[in-house]
Amino acid sequence: MTAVASVARPGGSIPRRKSRSISRDNRRALRWSYFFLVVFAIFFLMPPLYMLITSLKTSAEISAATNPWWVFHPTLENYVGLLTSNQYMTFFRNSAFVSVFVVTITMLISVPAAFALSRMRFWGSATLATGVFLTYLIPDTLLFLPLFKMFAVFGDWTGIQLINRWYVLLLVYPTLTVPFCTWIMIGYFASIPKELDEAALMDGANYRQILTRVFIPVALPGLIASTIFAFTVSWAQFLYPLAFTTSADQLVLPVGIVTSLIKGDVFNWGQIMTGTLLGAAPPLIIYAFLMDYYIAGLTAGATKG
Repeated sequence: MTAVASVARPGGSIPRRKSRSISRDNRRALRWSYFFLVVFAIFFLMPPLYMLITSLKTSAEISAATNPWWVFHPTLENYVGLLTSNQYMTFFRNSAFVSVFVVTITMLISVPAAFALSRMRFWGSATLATGVFLTYLIPDTLLFLPLFKMFAVFGDWTGIQLINRWYVLLLVYPTLTVPFCTWIMIGYFASIPKELDEAALMDGANYRQILTRVFIPVALPGLIASTIFAFTVSWAQFLYPLAFTTSADQLVLPVGIVTSLIKGDVFNWGQIMTGTLLGAAPPLIIYAFLMDYYIAGLTAGATKG
C-alpha cells in the first residue's frame, strides 16, 4: 500500500493531489477571467479610442484612404473650434443647467418618498412601492407622445408655451429619474436597522429629524448612487429633447451635436467625435471619483439587516 501524502490544515488534512487539482483549477479560472476581461476591454474601449483618434485628424485626413487607426498629422483644431463656438457652449450650458436642476428635483422627491414607503408603514405602501418601480419600466418611446400632447393642450388653455423651451425638460426628465431613484433608496433605507429610528423616536425625534439626521448620513452611498443615475440620465437623454426642443438656443448637448454638426448628408466627423468626447467628460469624471459609492449604493439594498 502506498500512502498518499497529505498537507496539514487547521481543520484536518487535504491530500496533496487534491490540493494540486484545486490549484490547477484556480489557475485555469484565472486565465479565463483575464481572457474575458481583455475581450471586454477591447470591445468597449475601441469606440472611444477611435473617437479620440478621429478627433485629432483634419477633415482631409479623415476623408483620405489612409489607416483610420493612426494620426499622421495630429491637430487640435477640432477642439479649439468647438470650445470657441458660442453655439456649442450654449448646448453645453443648457445640458449643465438641466442636469443640475433635474438631480435636485429628483432627490427632493425620491428621498422623502422612499423614506415614507420603507419606514412609515401605511395601507398599500408595498403596492405603491412596486408601482413606482413598474413606472420606470415603461419605455420612453411610449411616454413622449402623450406628454407632448399634454404640454400642447396646456399651452392652448393657458397661453404658456412649454414646447421648445429647455426648462420643459425639468418637467419631463423626472418621469424617468424619480421612479428608479425612489426604488434604489427604498432598498437602501430598508437595509438600515430599525433600531436606529426606534431609538430616535424614543429620544423624541420626529420623522423629519430621523430622515435628515439619521437616515441621510447613513444612506450617503445610496444617495450618491441615485444622484449619479439621475445626472447620467438627464445628461445623456436624446429622445425627449429631440421631441420637445427645436431652436438652436434651446437644445441640449446630445441633440445639439447631431443637428449642428450634421448638415444634410455632410458629416463633420472630426468635430462630431470631439463634441462627443467633450460631452462624455463630465459623467466620466463623476464616475471616476465616486465609483465606489455608486457600487455600494446599488448593492446595499440587496441585503437587509
